[in-house]
Amino acid sequence: MLTKFIYLEWKSFTRSASFAQNLALKILMGFLILYFTLVFLAMGIGTFYILKEMKLEPLVTVNKFLVYYFLMDLVVRLLLQAIPVMNIRPLLTMPFKRPTIVHFSLGKTMLSFFNIVHAFFFLPFCAVSIYEGYDIISVLIWGTGLFALVYINNFLNILLNNKDSLLGIFLAITVILGGCQYYKLFDITNYVYPFFEALFHTKWAFILPVLVLVGLYFWTYNYLKGDLYLDAGLSAKNDIAKTENLTWLNQFGTLGTFLKNDIKLIKRNKRSKTTIGLSILFLFYGLIFFTANSHQPEVMKIFAGIFVSGGFLFTFGQFVPSWDSSYYQLMMTQNVPYRGYLNSKWWLIVIGTVVSTVLASFYLYFGWQVYLTVVAGAIYNIGVNSHLVLLGGAFTKTPIDLSMSKGAFGDKKSFNVNTMLLSLPKLLLPVLLYWLGSFIMNPKLGLAFVALAGVLGFMFRSSVFSLIEKIYKKEKYKTIEAYKQKQ
Repeated sequence: MLTKFIYLEWKSFTRSASFAQNLALKILMGFLILYFTLVFLAMGIGTFYILKEMKLEPLVTVNKFLVYYFLMDLVVRLLLQAIPVMNIRPLLTMPFKRPTIVHFSLGKTMLSFFNIVHAFFFLPFCAVSIYEGYDIISVLIWGTGLFALVYINNFLNILLNNKDSLLGIFLAITVILGGCQYYKLFDITNYVYPFFEALFHTKWAFILPVLVLVGLYFWTYNYLKGDLYLDAGLSAKNDIAKTENLTWLNQFGTLGTFLKNDIKLIKRNKRSKTTIGLSILFLFYGLIFFTANSHQPEVMKIFAGIFVSGGFLFTFGQFVPSWDSSYYQLMMTQNVPYRGYLNSKWWLIVIGTVVSTVLASFYLYFGWQVYLTVVAGAIYNIGVNSHLVLLGGAFTKTPIDLSMSKGAFGDKKSFNVNTMLLSLPKLLLPVLLYWLGSFIMNPKLGLAFVALAGVLGFMFRSSVFSLIEKIYKKEKYKTIEAYKQKQ
């Protein structure tokens, strides 16, 4: 039975309309996975000796900060880890037992890279600890307890997957706890540290997280099994209808009509709402690069400027026209002018970029040079990256489910690693331009080069739109065919 499921998964992957794109992304993700594997491996081996050099007891220090490690792990999972699912409806009419389907799906989540990557940190750290003379049994049961906590996060991600507001809550909790500890207002580690110490010093303490893990597995199993029937999520919902005419947009003609549809789409659908929250999170990305104690290279500041101002561009613009995949076929029968359609998406991206740039004005606290970096990044996003995301959309044939039904097997993440991978080429050119200007004279000339590229892109906008429009028309029927398929 297991081999049959694996065979069906392989057929689903190879027969997908977006097979070529998925294959390329899988290869790119393979390199990314290799990179993070090496990073965690280096951390696992090096952490012990680095802490020794700092005159700190390695195990005690690691135990003290594990609470933040697992909190951030949960936040990253809620943000990026998509739940591996199967197209279960065809299977329900076949002689497959429901428990078998659920156990197989849960097994897929347990083999996720988000779980395995932790082994490349904890296993080397445990091996080094044993090599340095720590008690073997104590280290092994300590590692067992930590891996139980890793998989507890895995199943919590499944149970909390449809509750998008919890991502912001957990992120806020982590930031607040870290801030309180940094400013010596409240130290959460004083209360959680004894538990992790007990995992090492008390031989039976590791049983507690293991029992919680077993309980969570069966809770998750029953949760998924409860939604495993043909008409799951099809019952009618009695919601209060709200009318929004947005008549003030009528003055913009066809452009206004498209903008009204896009604004309503964002406001009414859970998945599109998530892009707004993620755009806000992008605003704080620059804190990694712009703070006084940042050890990032100077050239990477423009990287931060692109991200701070381009949160909406990368999260929403990256999936044009997939946002309209549910009614794209109908729209194409209405003789919709592609230029007007693309123009409305472009203006929506521009508005999002401008709003993000204004909200990012708090970076003035770090000086005018920092905020000018954000502004230069915004100009580049408007003049260049806005066109690139629309161009990439012509070849992105992945439909988006806006309904986000509560069925456990029907969920799709609104933001994932693939989205970021598609964004990488859009970040290399501004970094190169910034480096070139800094090399010739100073960082101000680098910012001027980046902004100039954005201005030139805006000047040639009409020609670029004509090219993009031709490509959309060429890919029109392939896109329609792809949207007919279910992922």
